[in-house]
Amino acid sequence: MTLRQASPNRLLLACSAALVAAALLSACAASGNGLQREAATQLQARVLEVTQASSQDNPESALQALAGLEADLAAAQAKGQVSEERRRSITTVATAVRADLNDAVAAQKAAAAKAAEDARNAAGQGTQAPSPAPEAPVSQPAPAPAAGQGNTSGNGGNAGKNNSDKGKGKN
Repeated sequence: MTLRQASPNRLLLACSAALVAAALLSACAASGNGLQREAATQLQARVLEVTQASSQDNPESALQALAGLEADLAAAQAKGQVSEERRRSITTVATAVRADLNDAVAAQKAAAAKAAEDARNAAGQGTQAPSPAPEAPVSQPAPAPAAGQGNTSGNGGNAGKNNSDKGKGKN
């Protein structure tokens, strides 16, 4: 089994999914007044759809499931299965969840745009003409010696000079 590092956006989305589930399930729970059992069951099924889509890193699908939850909530209230107070409570949680999911969608789009830009840049570098290799320095010949200073005898730089000032050496 290989483990991979989760991206910060995926981790945020997973945490949001857990919070979504907890908040919406508690808002849609049938305990107490304001929500009939049939409506609670239907709304909890929708909450599960939102949670699953969020946990699978699919915020767009989660937004669609959330829209279904809100439609079911409106229908249940029209039938008298949900009190106004309970509807407001669920709607408040759903609004916060929608904001988180919209942020996740925006983050995914930004990441996809950056990845596409990086891919274009990488492809652009591969198709550009290679930059010319730096030219090797051209060696210049040494300047010619000035007239009268050349070495003509092969005896070093003293050839043709008066050596009378030098020591006497062996006789």
